[in-house]
Amino acid sequence: MKSTLEIAVFNIESAVAATAAGADRLELCENPYEGGTTPSYGFLKTVTKLISIPVFPIIRPRGGDFLYTNAEFKQICYDIELCNDLGFKGVVSGILLADGTIDYKRTCQMVKLADTMQFTFHRAFDRAINPQQALETVIETGASRILTSGQTPDAFDGKELIQQLVEIAGNRIIIMPGSGVRSNNIKALKTFTAANEFHSSARINTASLMQYHQISMQEETANTFVDTTEIKAMKELLK
Repeated sequence: MKSTLEIAVFNIESAVAATAAGADRLELCENPYEGGTTPSYGFLKTVTKLISIPVFPIIRPRGGDFLYTNAEFKQICYDIELCNDLGFKGVVSGILLADGTIDYKRTCQMVKLADTMQFTFHRAFDRAINPQQALETVIETGASRILTSGQTPDAFDGKELIQQLVEIAGNRIIIMPGSGVRSNNIKALKTFTAANEFHSSARINTASLMQYHQISMQEETANTFVDTTEIKAMKELLK
């Protein structure tokens, strides 16, 4: 079975570059230093005009935890409906309850709203109190896949749990390792876990093209971009 490489991108130029470098799918995000939040309408609309591969926008109204108020959940639902209206192939989201269990009721609502779009339950899963129980709950919601680093900051460090999740899940749901996935570990991660989809940001910072910088502002003006060489290397290793 052909392996899939999903690349998280945080701006339109990265989306274009990652696609050209061979990414199979994009996760569309903004605000990388908050872990990724819902893209703006302008970003979403532009991507539909420029990108031909499947794109899954993240639906996350803010950084921080994954415990949402009723108002925040309404916002999430509206954003899922918008992505459906714009013709996206999938969305990425996740909600927990205060006790660390999956918010089953709301996740079911989100999956239903996604309709024909695939629904990826994102790394809120890595904050769940019992990963095996959380896996079964997410499967029951009808979600398509789980993005996880094995409840560690780096997926390679969490490979034992990821392997267990892949084995338990069988063909009921896709387990996709993500976080810290790079060309120096993706092949070993694939071999150890038997996962078939992988998520990476391949993120780098590039210098601003501004010729003038106001020194008194004392600010960092580097831009977030993708390492296209790294994407190509990962694709080659997954063959």
